[in-house]
Amino acid sequence: MLSLFQRRVVFAVLLAASVWSAQGRDASLSQTNQRKTSTPYTGDLSIFDSPGREERLQINRVMDILGISPGKNVADVGAGSGWFTVRAARRVTETGKVYAVDINAEATQYIENRAGKEHLHNVKTVLSKTDDALLPANSVDAVLLLKTYHEVEKPVVLLRNLRASLRPGARVGIIDRNGNGENHGVGKEVVVREASEAGYELIGKYDFVKDGMDYFLVFALKPQ
Repeated sequence: MLSLFQRRVVFAVLLAASVWSAQGRDASLSQTNQRKTSTPYTGDLSIFDSPGREERLQINRVMDILGISPGKNVADVGAGSGWFTVRAARRVTETGKVYAVDINAEATQYIENRAGKEHLHNVKTVLSKTDDALLPANSVDAVLLLKTYHEVEKPVVLLRNLRASLRPGARVGIIDRNGNGENHGVGKEVVVREASEAGYELIGKYDFVKDGMDYFLVFALKPQ
C-alpha cells in the first residue's frame, strides 16, 4: 500500500500530465484554426491601375450597394495604390471623407501624393496595424476590403476591432476570389464564417462577372 507521501507524489504527476495534455490540445486547435493567408503585396503599386479594372469590378455598382454617396465617410482597408480611395473620394464629394488604410508606409505615402496630384482634399491616410484599422470611433458609413481579405493575418480580430468605427447602418464590403488562403484568394464560406464570429451578419452576396471565382459580400453588424 502506498504511503500518504507516495499518493501525493502520484497525484501531482497525474495532474501535471493532464495539464500538459490539455495545453497540447489547445495549441493543436489554435494551429488548426489559424488558416493560411497570402503574403501582403509590396511591389509596384501602379499595377493596380490596370486598364479596364473599373469595368471588371463594376466599382460604381459596388459603391451603390454600399450606400456610398455625397457626404458619407468611407474606409478603404488595404488601400494599396489608392485605386478605390480616389473613386470613393470623388463619389462622396468634399462633404464626405475617405480613410485610406494600409499597413504599408510606402502605400500611404503613395496615396497622399496621388490625392494631392488629383486635387482630392477629402482623403486621410491611416498607417494601420495588421489586426486593427485604427479608425476613429463612430467615423464611417461604409468599408471596403478590395482583394485584401486573403492577406489579413488575423481577420476575426481585425473585423472585431473595426466595429467601434462603424456608424449606425454601416455596411462592410469584401471583394475577393475563391482560394485556399495562400494563393491570393479565400473561400467565401470562410469569410462568412469569420465575419459571423466577429459579430457581423451577411446581408448581400454578388457575383458580377459570373466566373465562379470573384465574389462581393456585404455585411452589417448583428443586432444587439
